[in-house]
Parts: sequence; C-alpha cells; structure tokens
Amino acid sequence: MMAARAIAEAVRTTLGPKGMDKMLVDTLGDVTVTNDGATILGEIEVQHPAAKIMVEVSKTQDDEVGDGTTSSVVIAGELLKKAEELIDKNVHPTVIVQGYKKATEKAIEVLSKNAITISIDDDKSLNKIAFTAMNSKAASGIQNFFGDIAVKAVKAVAEKRGDKYLADLDYIQIVKKQGGSTADSQLVYGVIVDKEIVHPGMPKKITDAKIALLDAPLEIEKTEFDAEIRISDPTQMKDFIDEEEKLLKDMVGKVKASGANVVFCQKGIDDIAQHFLAKEKIAAIRRVKKSDMEKLARATGARIVTNLDDLTAADLGTAKNIEEKKFGDDKMTFVEGCKLPKAVSVLIRGGLMRVVDEAERTLHDALCVVKDVIEDGRIVAGGGAPELEAAKALREFAASIGGREQLAIEAFADSLEAIPRTLAENGGLDPIDILVELRALHDKGEIWAGVNVLEGKTANMMNAGVIEPLAVKIQAIKSATEATSMILRIDDVIASAKGGGPKAPGGAGGPGMGESSAMGED
Repeated sequence: MMAARAIAEAVRTTLGPKGMDKMLVDTLGDVTVTNDGATILGEIEVQHPAAKIMVEVSKTQDDEVGDGTTSSVVIAGELLKKAEELIDKNVHPTVIVQGYKKATEKAIEVLSKNAITISIDDDKSLNKIAFTAMNSKAASGIQNFFGDIAVKAVKAVAEKRGDKYLADLDYIQIVKKQGGSTADSQLVYGVIVDKEIVHPGMPKKITDAKIALLDAPLEIEKTEFDAEIRISDPTQMKDFIDEEEKLLKDMVGKVKASGANVVFCQKGIDDIAQHFLAKEKIAAIRRVKKSDMEKLARATGARIVTNLDDLTAADLGTAKNIEEKKFGDDKMTFVEGCKLPKAVSVLIRGGLMRVVDEAERTLHDALCVVKDVIEDGRIVAGGGAPELEAAKALREFAASIGGREQLAIEAFADSLEAIPRTLAENGGLDPIDILVELRALHDKGEIWAGVNVLEGKTANMMNAGVIEPLAVKIQAIKSATEATSMILRIDDVIASAKGGGPKAPGGAGGPGMGESSAMGED
C-alpha cells in the first residue's frame, strides 16, 4: 500500500490549473518538463510491483479517455489510505472491496443522472471542454487557439454510424517542427507529408491537383531468381539500356494517361522515371509511409493502387493545393484544401523542442476530451463539483446499507473529496474551509458548486465554463476502484520461480528436498 500511495503522492501536486510541473531526467540526461500525469507515470522508473499497478491505472485512463490520469491516481491513492485506516480497525479487506464496489456503482449512477447532454454542433461547449482540459497544462495563452483547432479537427474526422458518432484520432496527424512560436501552429484540411518533391525540375506548387497513390515502384525491379544475360555486341548493350528506359517511359505514360499531376509513391522512383515525370510536369514524392498513404486516401478520396496497369481516372483524388514548404532545414509537402477531408493534420510549432512536446501533450488531451463528448454526448462540471455531489449521495446511501460495508462506502465518499481538496491545496487555498463551504452549498442543492482555483473561491463551475466529459469522470472512478481492490486483495508478495534458472539438486520429492530451498534457486 505504501508503494502505491507514494506514486499517488508524486503526481498529486500536478492536479489542476495551479498544479506544479515535474522535471524528469533519464539515464542519458535528457530532460522532460511536464505536469501531464500519464507522461510522468509513463517515464518514471518503478520497481515495486504494487506501484506498477498504479502506473497501469494512468495508462488505462489515458488509452480509454485521454484525460483525467492524475485524478484517477489521486483517487486510488486516497482509497488505499482510507482502506488502511479501516484495516487498522479490524475491517476485513474483502468487506472493504465489496463496499468500494457498491460505492462505485452508486457514484456512477449519481454522475450519470446529473450529466447534461449536448450536441455535436454545440461548438461553444466543445471549446469550453477543450479549454478546461488544457487549463492545467503549460500552454498558457494558447488554450482558445488550440481548443478551436481540436474541435475543428475532431469534427472533421467524426463519422456517423447509426445514431452515434465515432471519431478515430488516428486520422488526425500531428506533425512537430521546431521554430516560430506555438501561435504559428496550424490546422491543415488535408495531410502533411514529411518528404520533399523528388526532382528539382518538378513544379513545387500545384493547384487543382489530381493525385495518384501508388503502392508500386516506378523502377525496374530486379528478378527474384538469378539470371544471366550474355551480351556479345555493344549494340545489344545499348538495346538493353534503351529497353529499360522504354519500360520506365511506359510507366510514366500510364500515370500521365490517368490524368494525374501529382504522384505519391510508397516505394522507390527511378532517376530516369523522375526525369520523365518532370518533363510531363508531374510532381512526385517517393517512399511515403503507409500510415500517410492511408491518411491521403481518406483526405483526398483517392484509391491506393498496387498495380500501375489498373490506374484510371476514377482512382485519383483531388486537393486544391499541393505545395512544398521549407521549415528550417527540412522540406515538407502540404496537401491542402481537400473538399470533405476524413483525415486532417495539425502542424505544431514552438521555439524549443520541449515547448513543442508539451504543446503536443496539451493538444492530445484536448482532442481526446472533444472526442469523448462527441461520442458520448454527456458532460459534467469540473472543479471537483461532481465528486462532491457523488460523495454527498454516497453518505446517504451508506446509512441505508448498514454493517461494516457502510464504513467502506463512507471511506469511498471521503476519498472522492480528495479531488476538490487537492485542487484547493495546489491553488494555495485552505482545503478545510473550502470543503466545509462546498458541502454546505451541495446540501442546499447546488450540484455544480466547485473550487474556482483561479479566483480562489467556490463557484458554480458550469456557469464558470469549467466543463468535463462524463466519460472521463466515470473511467477515473472505475480505474481507481479496480486498482485499489486488486492491491487490497493481496496479502503477501512472494518471489516466483519463473526465472528459468537451473533446478535445485534432488528434484521434487527426491533426496535433498530439504536442502534444495536452502541452497536456493536463482
């Protein structure tokens, strides 16, 4: 328990808009400065097996909903602390686990009942949600700008299936380039390919592009088996070279015949083929990543063709602009102005690579929360308000349960209050005064009363525009309870003999059985 709680204490101070940052230094001396819970716990070196479970909690939270990683770990740490107090009072761990399970179900029921449903077209609320997710990050001053990018990007890739929306964040490409400032970041309705146009003679900017996506090389492939060509005459050598050139010219002819003026090729493009393409004023980019090809297909409407003979005008995609741009020493190709892009790109800029990395983490959280709300459609206020309301309901619920489980449910209620308490502590406020005031407000029926850390007082968080997805809150409570239950059920840590070392002498049941454990296995 101590090991798991130590992990929770490590990230506790990073919670909320006034949370502090951590500087992570690895063995090579590389430094990461962040207050993102998932990043801190992902980079931290953990030896203790129980502490590793806490790291898993944050990883699950990050994979499922993308935000609330610190909250889930803080709640788990508090649940363990309260469980320890109950165990000291001779309450059996199994009883505590059962009480926690009932409390979790009740808390989720209360949160779901109080949640407000919003539509995908409510841009104002979606922007507030993105703003809230980024407010605790180091992206001061750019939350509105990044929030706008996040909302537009997720809405562009969202697809309606039945009566629900699905948004796959894999189709939002994030490209990082040092230089400029974070305000120079931009959303591209299309794809940014981190490659340059292959030949200097090709046009560097193409308007009204017709795009061919090839998963076939524009070069003469070597035979798969050993072959020998005997040439006895210099003219035969020339014919051989001419034939190779003719094959490459035919390939370019097929591309030209389809009407394409831009080619993205997943494989290589021969120098001679590049020359012929340049003569035809066709721009080409080679060795494009498979993931980028898929995004290009979604963004431009093109089909990836694996056999050049099958390329027709119907396989081509369109984009308003394709341009090669230079950033520092690197050249990148921008595919912009796609009509209804189902894949978009965000270019993140920043003066330092550390700033760019932190901006990426910030944007990731914003994209995730917008996705959660678009898919689920339900929101709650932030600032510890939903946790306090759930705690109030749990105390009433505990009285109806009775027995020793009642103690566990009340402990669970106290643990949920760790969120507003920690927010107040990190904001330099008196946590006891704030909690007393908030409990009084919730008893009067103000369900969205929470800690407004920026103004240093309690407030209606929904009116203050501090909004979070319901999915994030529910997942945080579920993850924290499951991890706590797992740790509580463990009463012994035993080293297992799975190391695969040599067996002890005098195998099982044979002579020397007594000594084998003394002599020890690895």
